[in-house]
Amino acid sequence: MGTPPAAPFADVFDLTGRVAVVTGSASGIGQATARLLGHTGALVTCADLDGDGAEATAEAIRTAGGRAWSARVDVSQAEQVDDLVASAAEQTGRLDILCNVAGVMHDGTVLETAVADFDRVMAINFKGTLFACRAAARIMTRQRSGSIVNMSSAIVDMPAANTLSYAVSKSAIITLTQTLAIEVAGSGVRVNAVSPGFIYTGITQRHFVRPDGSVDERGRDETVARMAARAPLGRIGESMDVAYSVLFLASEASSFMTGQVLKPNGGYAIH
Repeated sequence: MGTPPAAPFADVFDLTGRVAVVTGSASGIGQATARLLGHTGALVTCADLDGDGAEATAEAIRTAGGRAWSARVDVSQAEQVDDLVASAAEQTGRLDILCNVAGVMHDGTVLETAVADFDRVMAINFKGTLFACRAAARIMTRQRSGSIVNMSSAIVDMPAANTLSYAVSKSAIITLTQTLAIEVAGSGVRVNAVSPGFIYTGITQRHFVRPDGSVDERGRDETVARMAARAPLGRIGESMDVAYSVLFLASEASSFMTGQVLKPNGGYAIH
């Protein structure tokens, strides 16, 4: 087979005319992802349980010249997720990109984690991703195109104590990603995952934010220094570091990739 001519670099990442849904878009990685997709031309539905936060992200996209809507969604509820995805697709008759970023953390050991806490994390992190994948895949397989990007974590490569619920949910997301990738590949739909290392977000800030919401600056500096020292690149990550990986997987630049896991972790987990 002959090699097709390379597309202009900017065109490969141009999402103009694409329709995207990003969960967890009120803050952190989800917010950075939604804004980046909007900046590169996609029509973005910003979804989050924090409806006001999701609307603030959508407004930021619109202010920057992009197109965006917002939706308050509890991803642990299958009906709400189905409605979210269907509504996004109905606006233009298609759905091109789904980014499952919504997630929560719970600290707890194997011996001490309560069943209710485990179920809550699995309901949001894993089932929320599953529900959205199913809803999006039904649409994408019919149109015979689309990219799904799921959010896992470096914890699947570098296990840590006191993280049972989170670690299990993120491991399950990788299995879901690879299984679905095989099942829908024949329809031209790609499914990949991103496994970030330590990223400065609301989840990781729990290590140094006091119960009253104030920041323990010494604790923050110690945490950042400790985590940066574990990464060969010598720093922790920012939300945009992960968003760029998502953009790559959402765009035509990764058109020959499916069932894969990108690991923006500063070298934290090399193998």
